Amino acid sequence: MKQNLAILGGPKTLDKKFDWPVYDESDVNAVAEIVRSGNWGNPDCGDVVEAFEKEFASFCGTKYALTCVNGSVALRLALIACGVKPGDEVIVPPYTFIATASIVLEANCVPVFVDIDPDTYNINPAKIEAAITIRTKAIIPVHFAGQSCDMDGIMSIAKKHNLRVIEDACHGHGAEYKGKKLGSIGDAGCFSFQSSKNLTCGEGGIITTNNEELYDMINSLRNVGRVKDGQWYEHHYAGCNYRMTQMQAILLSNQLKRLNEQTARRHENGTYLNSLLEKIDGIKPLSRGLGETVHCYHIYIFKYDLSKFNNLSKVEFAKMLAAEGVPCFMGYPEPLYKQPLFQKKSFMCYAIPPEVDYTKVFCHETEKACYTEAVWIFQNTLLGTKEDMDKIAEAIIKIQKAIKE
Repeated sequence: MKQNLAILGGPKTLDKKFDWPVYDESDVNAVAEIVRSGNWGNPDCGDVVEAFEKEFASFCGTKYALTCVNGSVALRLALIACGVKPGDEVIVPPYTFIATASIVLEANCVPVFVDIDPDTYNINPAKIEAAITIRTKAIIPVHFAGQSCDMDGIMSIAKKHNLRVIEDACHGHGAEYKGKKLGSIGDAGCFSFQSSKNLTCGEGGIITTNNEELYDMINSLRNVGRVKDGQWYEHHYAGCNYRMTQMQAILLSNQLKRLNEQTARRHENGTYLNSLLEKIDGIKPLSRGLGETVHCYHIYIFKYDLSKFNNLSKVEFAKMLAAEGVPCFMGYPEPLYKQPLFQKKSFMCYAIPPEVDYTKVFCHETEKACYTEAVWIFQNTLLGTKEDMDKIAEAIIKIQKAIKE
């Protein structure tokens, strides 16, 4: 049986390429039309950018949407616009991309890490209140992998303590919580259009909000501190040029036409794959039915129990599964607070008190997710067929049987 493992030269269980991004000639022609027009810039020639912003706001069910250069900048602009001051604390999860926490440092604020829920890998609302101090000003819940956070719980805590909520929806394009699109629930929502994301133009970001004051401030910060009705060389705030180009916007506008169908397919395939994997001893899909009405599966994640696989490490298991043709990965190798950035405090942020010591931070569930449990399958795989999902389950069973021998 071992000889049949693809990692040892046997045939792949899933022998198929899952292309990403998905595009056709309509995307090529749309960008080419902008190139031929010679109107590439923004805001002097930003009509295409404005059109996409209105489309995305309508898609999310918000009053406003403002594009920028990437999702990291979207988070930072939203945080600064919320009025944080140097030394303020911002609550973030430790199981996420570095930008969720590093943008807090860039705003001269202090990231405070709160552990994740073991069932969803999203920030655990039950642990948030214990982390709140008089210096806490905001919470950044991450809708990790496209699974919505417990926004009712988070918004209730925020209201009680007068905190701002900035949704990190960089994985959440098209996903919903109790019928509301992610990015439309907190004070602001932030999305990324980086090349791996469910809606992409290679790079780029956008901020959604229903708050006109936030909209005006973010609009100024991304446009060199200019204000509406002001002069071109009149600058009111310490902003910079974070504007998106028309070529990016037209590509996103065209890609947005596909997003509903793609999201529905990921949601359906993810639900079906759950039903397959939950039957395998030692494999546990992350929980559903906690408020998400649409899961967009930017990443499909399951929990791996090595004791049911002859103590094969998660790293080796992920390598074997990838060899079988399943586009997968072991996920984050360590929690954010264990990154050198935080361990060595190697950042230019003078507002962090000397008593803040990230070497003493320990989040039990995040450590388990990083070191022993979490295995990721990439989002484009979920655009496949039900037969592809069957093959993923077959590959895991094949590995389990082989190593038990």
